[in-house]
Amino acid sequence: MSFRRDYITRPIFSFARGVLPPMSDTEREALEAGDVWWDADLFTGNPDWSKLLANAPAALTEEEKAFLNGPVDELCAMLDDWKINWEWRDLPPEAWDFIKRHKFFGMIIPKEFGGLGFSPYAHSEVVRKLSSRSLAAAVTVMVPNSLGPGELLMRFGTKEQQDRWLPRLADGRDIPCFGLTSPEAGSDAASMIDTGIICKGTFEGREVIGLRLNWHKRYITLGPVSTLLGLAFKAYDPDHLVGPEEDLGITVALIPTHLPGVRIGHRHLPAMQVFQNGPNWGHDVFIPLDYIIGGQERLGQGWKMLMTALAAGRGISLPSLSAAGAAYAARTTGAYARIREQFGISISKFEGIEEPLARIAGTAYLLDAARRLTCAALNQGHHPAVISGIMKLHATERMRIVIDDAMDIHGGKAVIDGPQNYMGSLYRAVPVGITVEGANILTRNLIVFGQGAIRAHPYLLAEMNALRDEDRTRGLEAFDKSLWSHVGHSFRTLFRAWGRSWSGGIFAPAPEAGAATRFYRQLSRYSSAFALAADMALLTLGGALKRKEMLSARLGDILSELYLLSAALKRWEDEGRQQADFPALEWCMASGFKTIENRLAEILGNLPNRFVAVLLKFFLQPWGARVLGPTDRVVHQCAQLILEPSAARERLTPDLSHVDDDRGVARLEKAFRLYAASEDIRKRLHAARIHEWKEGVKKGVITQAEGEKLAAAHDAVMMVIEVDDFAPEALSPIYKKSADVHQFFQELGEQRAAS
Repeated sequence: MSFRRDYITRPIFSFARGVLPPMSDTEREALEAGDVWWDADLFTGNPDWSKLLANAPAALTEEEKAFLNGPVDELCAMLDDWKINWEWRDLPPEAWDFIKRHKFFGMIIPKEFGGLGFSPYAHSEVVRKLSSRSLAAAVTVMVPNSLGPGELLMRFGTKEQQDRWLPRLADGRDIPCFGLTSPEAGSDAASMIDTGIICKGTFEGREVIGLRLNWHKRYITLGPVSTLLGLAFKAYDPDHLVGPEEDLGITVALIPTHLPGVRIGHRHLPAMQVFQNGPNWGHDVFIPLDYIIGGQERLGQGWKMLMTALAAGRGISLPSLSAAGAAYAARTTGAYARIREQFGISISKFEGIEEPLARIAGTAYLLDAARRLTCAALNQGHHPAVISGIMKLHATERMRIVIDDAMDIHGGKAVIDGPQNYMGSLYRAVPVGITVEGANILTRNLIVFGQGAIRAHPYLLAEMNALRDEDRTRGLEAFDKSLWSHVGHSFRTLFRAWGRSWSGGIFAPAPEAGAATRFYRQLSRYSSAFALAADMALLTLGGALKRKEMLSARLGDILSELYLLSAALKRWEDEGRQQADFPALEWCMASGFKTIENRLAEILGNLPNRFVAVLLKFFLQPWGARVLGPTDRVVHQCAQLILEPSAARERLTPDLSHVDDDRGVARLEKAFRLYAASEDIRKRLHAARIHEWKEGVKKGVITQAEGEKLAAAHDAVMMVIEVDDFAPEALSPIYKKSADVHQFFQELGEQRAAS
């Protein structure tokens, strides 16, 4: 007999069982999907930095490198983004054929099934490079390798299903898509009304037990060209043909699109992005039970299967595209700001331009660091659901900020569309990334902290499982053990957070990392503050925290910053502590620390239990939020990273597509190199107050060769600044030839005057 268990824990156990909010099957399955990784360390309030630094960085095999430098570069060279988006409205036929022939759709499929068997990091690198050339091509390639029939078959399919379908998916004989979203159910998949009724029917000439399906799906990428549809629906067994239960739950099955009753709709046009996307329907489509992914035993397990697959896919595809977008913006915007002059000087010299340039450069450094760290975890076999949510949310949101900054700096150059506009397509694509694979509003307000608190907290999940245990005796025993371990952990966290906050983190644990050591100390400090604030929010609000979405979002923001900043420190270490890159790291840290302190202050200002809020403020923020963000010095130094041709600029923007087609980016890169190489010549002319290079040659200030070099740079810059214009008949069918324009408006004016 235990006095503590029977007289102290038991009343708490009984009370907690009574107030524990109910959890739906879809919520429980989402929580159980995937696993935890570094996020669990951050939740302890005392992360073990040696564990993070000991992780091998993501790396490519020689075969994967050869694919990137071979077929991926070849595919990039055959893609003309302007024609794809505005003339063809699709990838050209030769690109589709090339993608299938070189097994781009089978990157993640093992070699034994005819795929390439690439690592998550290789998948990420392919998407990243393609994204810097054509978003339509990148989306086309990334979707079959993310959430879809291939991923689900590899994880949950029967041996017969894998042998039959994976080789066809790998070589492009079948093009896959996945139907989850419907008009009635977007983020709330539990509300879907798509159904599969278990019944007897005839399939390929034989009577079998199967499913009669009816559905309506929309926003389905590759749907209009798909030959194999992965379908999510709710399965029912009204005649109890397979068991006593009638409502079996969400199920996923394979639907060849040639089956009777399947109707493929016309195409959607998502924000003027022309990757294949559209609706589809099914009316009384009959399939045998062995078309359920995983067979009959997987009936009703579809949501858990989807969440498990999504735990990996969300960490690769859109974060890779977003990281590519940030790096692309850094490379192009830095170059454009350097060569574009206003008021007689490069606009990069203005502090008002330096600030967004630094934000672009710092974000590019941060996102690629987080992408690499997440891929390293995936390469090791982890499926970190919370981290994948963080990555999708923050990668796409920060890409939005970066692209807006890039558009502001480019001005009219990025507004006027045409073959020379290398920013417009990316700008239009931002809302698509924000919306798909789970709306960012939902992810921020409900998932990151809501799922993270339960999965990554050292004790909370064990306590919840104990409270839900139908065997009260066993549940009490488990709860007693977890509860008091949790209490001890909370007290240790309180004193740890108090000491680190009041001392400014001076004595917080940190590895020896040179100039970056102080950043580790601050992250240790903030991790303990976060852990204490999270525990107190959970203790005082309990299940009600689920409805306090703004508080949950702020706690999630802190957890996200802790992960992203950890990734930046890991990148700094993995790349050999490149001193030239330190301003980017410093910018990331100062920006992240500011966000953490502000979110913590907002939590303390809005926590309903004001007594606990005041105590927490005393322990964690006695002087309020004091970090102001990057200093002007850091902003200036960070901006300089993308304003000069250098190794640092190459490290910040690596492995983007570089196609020398004398258009857009190719012209910009040429002008940037020539402009930077002629800087000294320009300075000498300026010092001599000479405006024409020929006059400088006459006066002996520069040589003829130097003058010609300056002229070449000027001509190259003028070609970049140039924007496209179009004959009226090229833009509108109203006009058949240019002369008709004036006649049209003249006649229109005469008609209005007469009326």
